[in-house]
Amino acid sequence: MKLVVDRDLCEANGTCVNVAPEAFELDDDDVLHLQVVEPADDTQRERLEAAIRSCPRTALSWKT
Repeated sequence: MKLVVDRDLCEANGTCVNVAPEAFELDDDDVLHLQVVEPADDTQRERLEAAIRSCPRTALSWKT
């Protein structure tokens, strides 16, 4: 299971960065970068799932 971002949907509002700052980064051009694509443990998986749920554009998801 890997975390993916749909670049067509992402508006770089930073909600995911607030939820899981270790996993997401917005650069100076407001481009979202994934720092974590596979959760290291259940705690991190839960934080990534919270970030997915918090995305107002549903740009984040799991890919199997």
